[in-house]
Amino acid sequence: MTTTPVPSPTSTRRQNDRILSRREIEGLIADGCHIFILNGNVLKVDAWIKFHPGGDKAIQHMVGRDATDEVNALHSLEARQRMKAFRIGRIQGRWINFLPPMQGGIFRPLSADGTLTPDEPDYEDSSGQDNSCPPSPIFEPAEGIRNRKSASTSVSSESPSTTPSDEAKSFKFFDARIQEEIVLDESKYPSLDAKTQDFIVERYRVLNKKIEAEGLYNCNYYAYLIEVIRYITLFGLCLYFLRLGWYGTSAFFLGFMWQQLVFTAHDAGHMGITHDFHTDTVLGIIIADFIGGLSLGWWKRNHNVHHIVTNSPEHDPDIEHLPFFAISHRFFDNLRSTYYDRIMPYDPFAKFFIRYQNYLYYPIMLFARFNLYRLSWEYLLSPHQAPRHGPAWWHRYLEGAGQLFFWTWYGYGMVYLSIPTWPSRLLFILISHMVTSPLHVQITLSHFAMSTADLGVHESFPQKMLRTTMDVDCAPWLDFFHGGLQFQAIHHLYPRIPRHNLRKAQTLVKEFCKEVGVPYAIFTFVDGNKEVIGRLGEVARQARILEECRRSIAERGVFNDHH
Repeated sequence: MTTTPVPSPTSTRRQNDRILSRREIEGLIADGCHIFILNGNVLKVDAWIKFHPGGDKAIQHMVGRDATDEVNALHSLEARQRMKAFRIGRIQGRWINFLPPMQGGIFRPLSADGTLTPDEPDYEDSSGQDNSCPPSPIFEPAEGIRNRKSASTSVSSESPSTTPSDEAKSFKFFDARIQEEIVLDESKYPSLDAKTQDFIVERYRVLNKKIEAEGLYNCNYYAYLIEVIRYITLFGLCLYFLRLGWYGTSAFFLGFMWQQLVFTAHDAGHMGITHDFHTDTVLGIIIADFIGGLSLGWWKRNHNVHHIVTNSPEHDPDIEHLPFFAISHRFFDNLRSTYYDRIMPYDPFAKFFIRYQNYLYYPIMLFARFNLYRLSWEYLLSPHQAPRHGPAWWHRYLEGAGQLFFWTWYGYGMVYLSIPTWPSRLLFILISHMVTSPLHVQITLSHFAMSTADLGVHESFPQKMLRTTMDVDCAPWLDFFHGGLQFQAIHHLYPRIPRHNLRKAQTLVKEFCKEVGVPYAIFTFVDGNKEVIGRLGEVARQARILEECRRSIAERGVFNDHH
């Protein structure tokens, strides 16, 4: 009888400590391995990806990259310690990021014996995508578009009436516009050379130590006592006016309570309350699912990706709102969403809404909460979204119970049993949901007006977060209304800071930005809204221009020159 030899701990440690070349790592990724760099260590997380509580998409966007800052920002020390179990080696020197396969990166496999393929140069700077730009075709002249389109997984090629030359002609004007945006960003923000970006990362990590030293990661539980009192008061007023038959007033206080509760669910989702994964998750599920009817698990899966690929039209679900909104003309090209894994069609319905989106923005936001119900149930019922293995396997079932509880107390108990007529019920439903609309405006406010340009794989995490996110300036007494979402730039740099400490962290972040030369975008609430409406209006104007061009071409009968 033969037995399989078990490697000794010493040999395993030796294997995990070996230096892996860039070319070896590229070959492993070409074979389908999920590999990223963390603190100079090479991690292969294939065995973990289906167990990851934050979903598989967040990991896939880090494949081939140095994910140190992203991992440190989004994970507790305990989680980071557990990641060491997936170490397969380490790197020497500075790592140059690959473009992840999910974003269109092309990787060369190794030969059968694990060496270079015949006649292949082994130059350290050569990856299949180091010399390529981001996967959107809008970044290049027509020739570059044609060359890249066949290689990128992020670009739609499913429109049967489109040829590369037609697309290049139709979008020539828009290509110039996006190129202007890239040039503008490159002029406003520090250089992407290694020395400059390394300096920004170094100071960013020093700032994190200052934040830790000042105790800004510690939760202010007294502030949460005040929050709880506010929630109870709002719900009490809701029940009081419901009993009086003042259904509109009752609905107002219920909606206001929901708006306030989302801020605490947001903190819990980032482990900002107790800093324990399961405790904060259960708190978040009680708030989001049981009281609010929204899935915390859906939000975490969505939000983790948003924090990694912020404002990327192809990848960030928080700006993928077709057919109602488009904050970049890149959505005019039937863009493929890597998050939803489908084409976002720029169909006649979308063409109508986008042309008038700056006027429809606030009316649509009044009904945004209804869409969150749809996304929540889609997440919970999908066989591929909610985790079914690992430490979070049972969260899905708790959320299911929470959804049943919510629709029992709200839908049946409050709306159906407590309100006698259908017109009054409809009024109650609409007002309670419309009152939450400032929350949805707040969420989009910090990103819709910011850059959607992709400056490539060499941009550091802190610079990208500050380039794609803005803060809202308001008086301290209004912090309760904004719920910490007015400090989105700071939150994106350090997501685990509890919201009651974000104002204190603002001073340190401003000093950091001044030191490294990265602009810190901050507007008043009114000015921020003007910026958003201005961006939506500009894209709407582009949509109208495109439609006029297509109509003009169609009237002339030149069918081979339109998209």
